[in-house]
Amino acid sequence: MSEDSRQFDCWYAVRHTKVVHAPSRALETFGATRVNYRLVAELEDDPSKVRIREGRLEAHKPTLITPEAYVQDQLEGFGEQAKQYLDFLKQHEDNLRILQYGYCLSQEAFSEQVVTDNVDAVVERVVADVKAANDPFATVIKGVDNPWDVCLVHFFWLHVNASAPVNVRELEKARVEAFMDATAPGVREDVERAFARAEANPGLVKELGAFLRREGVFERYQDRFFKLVRRG
Repeated sequence: MSEDSRQFDCWYAVRHTKVVHAPSRALETFGATRVNYRLVAELEDDPSKVRIREGRLEAHKPTLITPEAYVQDQLEGFGEQAKQYLDFLKQHEDNLRILQYGYCLSQEAFSEQVVTDNVDAVVERVVADVKAANDPFATVIKGVDNPWDVCLVHFFWLHVNASAPVNVRELEKARVEAFMDATAPGVREDVERAFARAEANPGLVKELGAFLRREGVFERYQDRFFKLVRRG
């Protein structure tokens, strides 16, 4: 298969991926998440037949990426076209929030069956089964039969974007709580006063950054600091 053909197949799969039943819970912030998926697709050579793949995706716990750090994303158990699609996401990290997180996505063993029916009717039955199981981490995806793992990568990107606000809030809350537990009250008060001065006088922002570094708390406050920089 030529490179152009592989790229066409990849983007065909992305365009024809539809999450018909999304997980009701966001990806876990402080631990691994196991998403149980069912991927429904018509067979390429016989549209009257539908393949149902069932398996599990595991996403390692997220790490909030800061301006001074980067965690490389990885795929385990996926084909070459799925990896190429992830490479595309990496190259466009300014626009895609998936690369602000250190997820390592792995695909576990799956099972499959082929039935003779209309694809939409099969999707409807599968969704009903999943809803009856009441699994908050279950998803049903309507996609293509080949390359089907690209559909999984695309679903994961969508779910990361949906989970991002929850993960960020929980990570920030945990970081603040840890800072409050580990930092002397006098230092916290000095930090708050320094921020108040910089908020009133943008010319003091650089001085604020130097102060935070001297006190060894820049990493804990850097999101707040960079928001102040952008506002200035």
